[in-house]
Amino acid sequence: MKDRRSLTIIAGILLLIPLVLFYFNRSVVGHIGLCLWVGAVLYGYWIYIRRQQEADKRRLVESVQRTATSTLARYRHDWMNDLQILYGYIQLGKYDKLRGSLDRIKERMAAESHISRLGIQPLVFYLQSFREMNPSVQLEVSIEEGLELGQLLDREEAENWAETVMETIRAYQFAGRSSWGETLQLNMSIYREGGEVVVRFELEGGSGNSELLKANTLKAIRGKRIYAKEEAMQKGVCELRMPLAI
Repeated sequence: MKDRRSLTIIAGILLLIPLVLFYFNRSVVGHIGLCLWVGAVLYGYWIYIRRQQEADKRRLVESVQRTATSTLARYRHDWMNDLQILYGYIQLGKYDKLRGSLDRIKERMAAESHISRLGIQPLVFYLQSFREMNPSVQLEVSIEEGLELGQLLDREEAENWAETVMETIRAYQFAGRSSWGETLQLNMSIYREGGEVVVRFELEGGSGNSELLKANTLKAIRGKRIYAKEEAMQKGVCELRMPLAI
C-alpha cells in the first residue's frame, strides 16, 4: 500500500512537470515531446495499477483457497475421529453407545445443512470456515429448520444482514473476553419471529466489557434496516432484528 501511494505521488509529480513546461515552452516540437512524456507516464501508471489489481486478485483467490482447503481438512479430521469412535465401539461390542454417537453426528450434519441453506454465500462461507480461522472462539450456531434468508431478503438486505452478523461476532471477539487468554464461548441463533428475522447472541460464562460490546453492536447496525432489542443487551446477550418485506 505504501509503494502504491509513493508511486502515485511520483506519477503526479511527473505529470505536473510537463504542465509547467507547457506554459514556458513555445515550440511545436517541445509540445509534442511533452505530450509524449505525459502519455508515457499515464501508460506506465496504468500498467502498474493493472498489475497491482491482478496481484491483489491473485492473493485474494489464494487466501480463499487456503481457507477452503483448511476447512475441508478440518471436516475430514472430524469425520475420521467420528469413524474411529464408532469403529472402537463396534470392536468392543458397546452397541448401546453407538446410538448416542450417531445422534451427535446427525445433529452436526443437520446444523451444517441449515447453515448451507441460508442462501447468503458470504455468511455461509464465514460460518463454515469460522472455526478454522478463529480457534480461540467456540461458536455454536443454531438456525431455524428450513430458513432460507436468500429468498426472504433482497440483495442489499442480505448483504447488510451478513455484514452485521459478522461485525457483531467480531465485536464479541474484541469486547466479550474478561482476559485475552480466555476462550470465548458464543452461542448464535437465527430464526423468524413475528414477521422479522432475528439473530440472537449469547455469551457463556460472563459478559466481558458490556458497554463496549453494546457500542460496537450499535455501530454495526447504524444506517441499516436492522435494530437492536436494547432491553435484551445485558449480561453478554444481544438480539438484532430485521423486518421482512414479505
